[in-house]
This record gives sequence, C-alpha cells and structure tokens, in this order.
Amino acid sequence: MKLGALAFGCKDRPYPASYRIAVAISAPIQSALEARLWRVALLAPGIALAAGIGTLSLALASVETRVFGHPIIEGLVLAILLGMALRTAWMPSAAIDAGVRFTAKEILECAVFLLGASVDLPLLLRAGPALAAGIVLLVVLGLSCSYGIGRLLGLPHKLAVLVACGNSICGNSAIAAVAPVIHAEKEHVASSIAFTAILGVVVVIGLPFLIHPLRLSFYQYGVLAGLTVYAVPQVLAAAFPVSVLSGQVGTLVKLVRVLMLGPVVLFFALRHRNDPDAPATQRARFQLTRFVPWFIIGFLALATLRSTGAIPTTGAEVMKTASMWLTVAAMAALGLGVDLKVLSRVGKPVILTVSASLAVLIVLAVTLIRVLGIR
Repeated sequence: MKLGALAFGCKDRPYPASYRIAVAISAPIQSALEARLWRVALLAPGIALAAGIGTLSLALASVETRVFGHPIIEGLVLAILLGMALRTAWMPSAAIDAGVRFTAKEILECAVFLLGASVDLPLLLRAGPALAAGIVLLVVLGLSCSYGIGRLLGLPHKLAVLVACGNSICGNSAIAAVAPVIHAEKEHVASSIAFTAILGVVVVIGLPFLIHPLRLSFYQYGVLAGLTVYAVPQVLAAAFPVSVLSGQVGTLVKLVRVLMLGPVVLFFALRHRNDPDAPATQRARFQLTRFVPWFIIGFLALATLRSTGAIPTTGAEVMKTASMWLTVAAMAALGLGVDLKVLSRVGKPVILTVSASLAVLIVLAVTLIRVLGIR
C-alpha cells in the first residue's frame, strides 16, 4: 500500500479528517527529528573519543592525587596533552573529526554558559570599570605592536593583520572571523592558525610558572590569563588548575576580550571594503550580532542570577559539575585539533612574529595589572 493510502485511508473508507490533519502536521516534525538524530549519530564517534580522553585524564589526575597528595599535571592540561599525543600518532577520520570539532566548539560553549552559575560576580568585578577600559586598551596596543612586529619581520600586510588579531583577541576564532573581511589568502589563514594553535598550548602549560617570579595573587593571575591566553578553552586550562578564583576571573576577563572581536572586525571590514580583489556582493557586508556569542550573554545572565540568589546552591553545584565534565571533554578535543607536524610547514617569520607578539602581550598585561593596582 502506498504512503498516501496509509496516511489517508482507502478510497471508499478514508480516515477521519482529524487523523489526516495530525499526519500532515507531524510529518515535518518527524523529518526534523530524524535529521537531528542523524546528525547526532554522525557526531557521536568524535564526541565519544573526546569524552573518553577527558575521563582518562581525570582518572590519571586522581591517581596523581593519591600518590603525590596533589596532581602534578591537572586533569584539564592532561586532556590537552593526551589529545595532542594521539593526534600526533594518528590522524582521525573525517567522521571522527566532525565530532571532535563539535566538542571543541559547541560543547565548550555550553560549558562556559553553565560556569556562570558558580561564579561570584561582585567579587570578579571588584576591579571596577578601569579593568574593562584596560582590556580595550590592551587589545588596541596588542594589535598595533603585533602588526608592527610582523611587518618588520617581512610579513605581508594581510598575514600580519591575521597574526595580530589572533594574538590580541581570541586566537583562531579571531583569525577565522577577520580573514573573510580582509579577503586573505587561504595560505595566510592556514599558516597563522597553525602556529597559534600550538603556541596556545605552550602558554597553557608555561604561564602558571610566572606566578611566583611575578608574585601574583590568584586574582591577578586570573586577569593575566584572561588578557594573554588565546582561546577561551585555553584560559580555562591555564587558570582553573591554579585556583577556582583564577579560573573564574580569567574566564570573565577573556569573555570581555572576546567582545572586542566585533569592533575589530568592523574596523577591518570598513578598512578593506573597497579592495580591488573583494567581490562586489561582499563589500561592506557586516553583521555585528555574529560577534556577540550567545554563551557570553548566558554566562553573565547565570552569574547575575546566582549573585542575586535566584539559583539555589544545589542547582549551582549541579551546573558546576556538568560544566567541569563538558570542559574536560572540550580540552581533549582541543588537543586532538593540534597537529605538531605543521611546524615544518610554517615559515620562520610567522613563528617569530607570533612568539614576539605574545611576549609583548604578556609584558603589557603585567604592566596593566600593576598600573591599575589590581590585587
């Protein structure tokens, strides 16, 4: 029997009108549900791999705690390192890579959103509006210095812009956002992203070693991490192992820094809107709303609700635990996305520019902390 007969009955014994209406309404819903289930099935292998590595890293950190009294390498950092080691030895298939990328982005965004329920917003904002102004100033100075270093080392204009944006705002996300509006070449995008991803992991591991030489408090270190580490997941990995306060402060500072992406992309969109190599249909096209991520709004909303007592302690603990598990899976996915072999394909000027720009950014951040008197 044909589908129409099943839905509407036989010619001489049709189904009631109510049934036919119900079938007509439910058909598109069923199709949408099937499409979502199919997408979940496609992403499941990569998500499972990242979750498995994350679980293993937490188990190893637990073993470290039992043997040494405290973890030598925290679970978040272990997840990144294990992911990197696996990626170096084995190239994931396209099917697995899709789930890995989903975990590193969408699942991480959910983790950051839920993290808002566990933060003490008044404590994080104790530095006042001066810190927000300082973040804006740091991004502007970081862009200028990094671009200048790149040009001095012989980088083309657009490649220098990409490196500067990645260094000063949010790593690969900034590079990917700026590249279309300046009409950058694919080779420039690939080379700027490749080394930035690797150096970002180095910063996660090395930045905590600056705490004692610079005599930083947990709050100050959180500000430093938020001002210098490239990507949001890397800030979580660099700051939370030091202390919860450092992680929360670092996350908030980083999210404010990410918000600078919109104005920066707008600036370069206007600056390059009349480039001769820009397609006419793409000139002066810009949507600011694309650069205010939903999870930043959600993080601040949950933090506000938590600070006003609207979210009970038990609910906040559940969200905090969920955020932790999602974060560690995202860290594993981050590691799985770092290919150390690309170092051989990245030019020396790019490596020197990114490294020098990071050093300048750290100096600027420490100077800002001292000048503002952040304690």
